Amino acid sequence: MGPNATLIKDDLENAIRTLKREHEGEIEVAGPKLAYSLTGLGLIDEYRIYLHPVVLGQGNPYFAGPRPPLRLMAHERIDDVLKLTYIPA
Repeated sequence: MGPNATLIKDDLENAIRTLKREHEGEIEVAGPKLAYSLTGLGLIDEYRIYLHPVVLGQGNPYFAGPRPPLRLMAHERIDDVLKLTYIPA
């Protein structure tokens, strides 16, 4: 864990709501399981999906559970990567 990290052992919803209230700017979430938990709590405002043109044998799916209803807001090509920006529908 880095110097600015905090381990949240319980009450994830309250901890994230407090972060959103007390801090301006973006809060980045990594990992499909954490994102799935926050999606279920309605705490994700925007999804940024980066598509890389590679083929892999196995890996974790982007969404740990059923894909939430999303609306495409923007797309951008960055070299060989496609960045898709969605918001909850």
